Amino acid sequence: MPSFHPLADHYQRALRADDVLAQIDAHYPDGPTLHQLAPLDQLHIGGVAASSRLLERLSASLDAQTHPKVLDIGAGLGGLMRQGAALGFHMTGLDITHGFNALNKALSARIQQPDAHLLSWVTGDASALPFADNSFDAVLFQHSLLNMPDAARVLAQSRRVLRPGGQLIMHEVVSGPHVAQLRFPVPWAVSLEQHSHLLSLIELTQLLEAGGFAIEHVDDWSDTALAWRHRQRQKEQTPRQAVLSPQWVFGERFISMGKNLVDNLAEGAIKVVEIQASC
Repeated sequence: MPSFHPLADHYQRALRADDVLAQIDAHYPDGPTLHQLAPLDQLHIGGVAASSRLLERLSASLDAQTHPKVLDIGAGLGGLMRQGAALGFHMTGLDITHGFNALNKALSARIQQPDAHLLSWVTGDASALPFADNSFDAVLFQHSLLNMPDAARVLAQSRRVLRPGGQLIMHEVVSGPHVAQLRFPVPWAVSLEQHSHLLSLIELTQLLEAGGFAIEHVDDWSDTALAWRHRQRQKEQTPRQAVLSPQWVFGERFISMGKNLVDNLAEGAIKVVEIQASC
């Protein structure tokens, strides 16, 4: 893995990891809760509620006692991982951004979570997963496939590391009917030419089926996502200084990113979907 990767640079360029940890230690000396960390570590559209929905699907399909091994591809700062560990799953988080992995691990060390031993972190590329065949019971994507230029290869790698009967569950951004009007910057990219690799829902489901997955569930979550993003936007514009927010990760860029997310959802440039498939 090279020491510099353009996508990793996009995500960690404005990351204030030391300041984040100092802020948490000052405001939550006994350790933050999962919900207190959510404005920072649940950077996807939908926050904790979206992660809970994804994990409800996982729990309905797998027993954490007998099939506990879950790979979170594009784990970011680990909000989904820690929620999954609280349910008893052994969560492995893979991210290409080493700065995210380091902060993810430091955040986990500060939470008073008895399930911390169920967490592990790997810096790596989803198109060349550093894991053995049939080594996971489930693979999760949450706003991460959108950054991957070769989705077919990533899905093939996901299929390889899943055991027979394993589950793939996604909470993803896909292109909408008016994707040509997509406004930048957004959290995953500052321009169309840099790091944005959105598929349409049809393209994504076709890739999954071509890769040997059986589609079990598809849900367009865009209306709920837009309502949630409107609420978050109102919070972000209040004078009150939040303890944690996405600006600790993205810097002042997030002011424009947050507005553009609302506009892109409202105008149909993007959609938010949930997909579950098995192999």
